[in-house]
This record gives sequence, structure tokens and C-alpha cells, in this order.
Amino acid sequence: MPKSKRSTVVSLTKTNKKGQEGKEKLIDEVRASVDRYAYLWVFSVKDMRNTFLKEVRNEFKSNSRFFLGKNRVMAKALGTTPEEEYKTNLSTVAQKLHSEVGLLFTDEPVDTVVEYFKNYRQPDYARSGAVATDTIVIPEGPVMRGVDPMPHNMEPLLRQLGMPTSLKNGIVTLSSPYTICREGDTLSTNQAHLLKLFYHQLAEFRVQLMCCYHNGETKEF
Repeated sequence: MPKSKRSTVVSLTKTNKKGQEGKEKLIDEVRASVDRYAYLWVFSVKDMRNTFLKEVRNEFKSNSRFFLGKNRVMAKALGTTPEEEYKTNLSTVAQKLHSEVGLLFTDEPVDTVVEYFKNYRQPDYARSGAVATDTIVIPEGPVMRGVDPMPHNMEPLLRQLGMPTSLKNGIVTLSSPYTICREGDTLSTNQAHLLKLFYHQLAEFRVQLMCCYHNGETKEF
């Protein structure tokens, strides 16, 4: 009689071993960076965007290293208590590793890092749950997207997203002005989608510096 697949026992030893090796490697790399670089920064990013983070990495690639994700493992590498910390006062840095944050190890002077991130801004499309920073109204008549007419094959999607559009002689049309959002609104999924379809970027990607560790001392920013 053939064995039931339900009774098959799958060993997780290899999977667990691989995961543990990955954690140990990350711990070693974080500690090696503590020893190698002069400064350690903790930064936060709201609405993480890989494209923009890649730009930032490229700017610092000659004398820096970034770590993102696995906050608990990075905190363990630094040490979460004075007794466990890898170097003096690193536990104060480890305590900040929660939510969307990362580590930047660098030899760049403090003023250079502060000035760079102060000026680094990238317009972006707002996600659902974000607060609208402007009121966006689509006027009545032929619906435009930027300088071009809205493609006629997009009309069903617009209606699905809540816009009362119609096709008149193959042209997407509104019989009255339509407000996608008002300033201060918490954006719904449909509103965020419509803003993107109409090329309205109401969000801004930026990196917020939280603190800097250097020679055993941590400075808040």
C-alpha cells in the first residue's frame, strides 16, 4: 500500500542550519564593519524604495557599507545590553533598531553625511494610508493624463476605481469635475492608484538620520 503524503516527515535540519549560518554571517559582517569604519549611523526610511536606496548606496560605495533588514540580528551583533555590547555604548545603538531602519558604516565626516541626507529628496507616489499633501481635481471634459489624452482602454479601470467616466467617440470623458483627494485625506487604495495613473506624486522619499556612533559615544540627530 503506498504511503500517504500526509504522513511523510520532512526534515528541517538543513533549512534551519542555513538560516542560522545566515544570521551568524550577518553578525560577523556587522561586527567587522564596527571595527573597520570610523562612524556608525542609524537611519530611518518611511516607505522603503529600493531604487532610491540603490542611488544612495552608489554615492557611498567607495568607503561605506549599508545594512538593511533583520533588525533583531543586527541588534544582537551590536549587543542589546551593556554586558553584551560588542563595543562600549553600542547597546544604545542597538535599542534603536526597530521598524524601517538601517545601519550605515562609513568613513565620511559627519558634516558630509548630514549635508548629503539633508539635501537628498526624491518625489514619489503616495501609497494607501498616506496623508494627501494636496487637493487633486480632474476637470470635466476629455480626461487628460499629463499632456496626453487618457488611453480609451483605461476607461474601465477608471470606473472601477470610482471615477464616473464614459467613452464619447472613443474619448475618455468626465461629465463633471472629479476630486481624487483633498489635502489631509488619508488615501485609500483606489485614491493612491488614481494618483499614480494621473502622474501626481504626493509623497517624498528621504532618509532620516537618527544617531551617530563614534569612538564609544552616541550622538542623537
